[in-house]
Amino acid sequence: MSRDAIKYIAMLTMLINHIANVFLPAGMWYTNLCLYIGYFTAVTMCYFLVEGYGYTRSKRKYAGRLLGFAVLAQLPYQLAFPENGIAGFVQFNMLFTLLLCFLVLLAQERIHDRVLRGAAIVLLICASLFCDWALLAPVFTLLFIWARDSRPRKQIAFAAAAVLYGGMAGLGSGSLAETVGCAVPILTAGFVILYLYNGQRARRGRSFSKWFFYTFYPAHLLVLGLIRILA
Repeated sequence: MSRDAIKYIAMLTMLINHIANVFLPAGMWYTNLCLYIGYFTAVTMCYFLVEGYGYTRSKRKYAGRLLGFAVLAQLPYQLAFPENGIAGFVQFNMLFTLLLCFLVLLAQERIHDRVLRGAAIVLLICASLFCDWALLAPVFTLLFIWARDSRPRKQIAFAAAAVLYGGMAGLGSGSLAETVGCAVPILTAGFVILYLYNGQRARRGRSFSKWFFYTFYPAHLLVLGLIRILA
């Protein structure tokens, strides 16, 4: 499977999760199943962010695209999920989280003093508290930075991500089903990436896919938000 094919799967699983969040009744088994399916997405995007960081020709443009589409997506995000927030503050969308993850990568590369680098990364992780996938996405990113070009380390990184998220969900809910439901999609993402991914982009439609992945996020949130308001 190409990188683009896996990203399309990630977009689909995210859409399923968001539809469940917006429209399906909380606590039902089918709602939870749809939510669990969507947990494939975040860890997948963090993995490809780390991989793509090494390939990008202009890190400034990369960060600019993330920031621009994050700003564009914020209003649709609030329309779709008006209840999301921490302590009364507005919660920022996942593209802001990915931007913080990108800055973690930049700090890891550019700050040579260990103390300053560690402090910068801790601050970026703390900043994610006001974003979707708070704390987890930056930690996933650090795991994949550590794993880099080692398959055994990547296996450990996906396993650690699954244990981390599944464990946190299980402790919060006291439910074994919640633990398994949160861990399995991350392990599935690990299997797809480690054993089915061919390490390449799709041969055709690369430019279309690149911009589709950016525009799909705000576009689908806008559609869901408008349907929620008008329904």
